Amino acid sequence: MRFHWAASAAAFLFIVPSALAQQAGAPAPFTGRDLSGTYACTGVDGHEGAYTSTVTLEIDKAQAHGRRAGYRFRMEVPNYGTYRGVAAADGDRLAITFAHEDPATQDYGTGIAKVTTTKDGKARFDKFYYEEAYKGGNTGTESCVRN
Repeated sequence: MRFHWAASAAAFLFIVPSALAQQAGAPAPFTGRDLSGTYACTGVDGHEGAYTSTVTLEIDKAQAHGRRAGYRFRMEVPNYGTYRGVAAADGDRLAITFAHEDPATQDYGTGIAKVTTTKDGKARFDKFYYEEAYKGGNTGTESCVRN
C-alpha cells in the first residue's frame, strides 16, 4: 500500500504542473511599442558635464509579451567609449542597466526613463541615472530622440 501511495503522489506531482503549464498557454503576443532603433542623445553628467551620445536599442523578440519587452542596449559617447547593457520596457517606462566596456573606469549604473512621442511622431525617452562607484558616486540626465 505504501508503494501505491508514493506512485500516486509522484504522478500527481508530475501531472499537476504539466496541466497548469498547458492551462497557462503561450505568452501573450507583444502589443507594446517597439522602441528598437538608433537615438540621438544629449545629457548632463554630474562629473563630466554636458555630453552627446548615440544609443541603440534592439528588442529581444523572445522576451516581448503584452506591453513589456526586453532590449539590448548600446551607447556610444564620442571620445569616451562604448557602454553596453540591457533595458526592460513596461509601457511608457524603461529601466536601463549599463556599463562602460573598460571595467577599470568603474563607469556603470542604472537608469529609469519615461518614453514619450515628439510633436513629429518620433519616440523619445528622458532618463535619470545613478552610478554608485564612478568617481565616488554620480548621477545624470539624458534625453534621446529616435532618428
